[in-house]
Amino acid sequence: MPTYVFKGRSRSGEMIMGERMADSREILRQLLRREQVMLTSAKEKGREVAVPKISKRTKKVKAKELAVFTRQFSVMIDAGLPLVQCLDILAEQQDNKGFQQTLTQVRQDIEEGMTLAAAMSQHPKSFDTLYVNMVEAGETGGILDIILQRLSSYIEKIVKLKRDIISAMIYPTAVIGIAIAVVAVILVFVIPQFELIFLGLLGPGEMLPLPTRIVVGISNFLAGIGGLAILAALVGGAIGLRFYYRTPGGRRNIDRILLKLPVMGAVLRKITIARFSRTLSTLLSSGVPILQSLDITARTAGNVIVEEAIIKVREGVERGENFVDPLKATEVFPNMVSQMVNIGEQTGALDAMLGKIADFYEAEVDSAIANLLTLIEPVMIGFLGVTIGSIVIAMYMPLFTLIGKLAGAH
Repeated sequence: MPTYVFKGRSRSGEMIMGERMADSREILRQLLRREQVMLTSAKEKGREVAVPKISKRTKKVKAKELAVFTRQFSVMIDAGLPLVQCLDILAEQQDNKGFQQTLTQVRQDIEEGMTLAAAMSQHPKSFDTLYVNMVEAGETGGILDIILQRLSSYIEKIVKLKRDIISAMIYPTAVIGIAIAVVAVILVFVIPQFELIFLGLLGPGEMLPLPTRIVVGISNFLAGIGGLAILAALVGGAIGLRFYYRTPGGRRNIDRILLKLPVMGAVLRKITIARFSRTLSTLLSSGVPILQSLDITARTAGNVIVEEAIIKVREGVERGENFVDPLKATEVFPNMVSQMVNIGEQTGALDAMLGKIADFYEAEVDSAIANLLTLIEPVMIGFLGVTIGSIVIAMYMPLFTLIGKLAGAH
């Protein structure tokens, strides 16, 4: 019969430590419960498992890695594998060493008597509040496999939304970057060579045409200290904006401005509504209480203005109001969202209706991004045509003048 080194708490809250012989951890737990001691940890004497310490600088787990882990975890649980064995197998498969250590630590905590949700809550960089609360709801209701399937679907949809946005923005960002680089190279390196040629061909008292002088002046400014000043201003502005965004007031102001931008503002609003609906739908369908679900949804909104609106909705629901009235009062969510939420609340299918809202707005985001790209492409082509065309014309004007003079001389 193995001997266990255990820790526990008495009913008065006193910490109790000791050794006890028992056939298994579960029997040890039952023995201590009879003595009114709640077991908090237990290790079999002489067979302690050495778990590497997790660095405080462990990086946050990528959403894609978490989605794959959750999907595999749900399949294993559904197949009837024990929880500890699932975590052992999944930890061995991880390429991310930090996440591997986290899963190993979670497994050990479970062996010592902690619930899966409590063990995961010790690692917020890997498992956020939403994840932990849903796991807790799954454990309480005995439907952990179903909850993990919903979680994996939720994470996969969020990952897809982010990937679509990033993929859509790569093309215009690359084209704009290349265009700026080409114009900068022409102005800094090519134009000065033309200037030397023109100055050598001009007679006494003659001046270059005005457009040419403007382009040459811009070239000289960028090639000199002006270019460094602009670069320093851009870098300094970016750093200053980043620090300002970290302040509560700065983040609120910037988030408000982003939502009010002419074209991008509408896209960002649709993204936040899709995220809000998907998160709240997933939590409610998993059995998490509505007030707690709204708390978690507010913290994961991604925009302070939307977060404050969700908190106001939560306060209204807590006062006994229905869901839709405080939602309308925020003036952040469109009427269509309020109407569908109202229908969902009246029919008792709020989670399903929120899922439909999320599907609708995710499709709207795809459409809005496609329209944005359609708008950006001609604007970029027009910018390049006007900019480079103006430079070429400005450089050819002195040549036309000189050719005219040579023709008149003959």
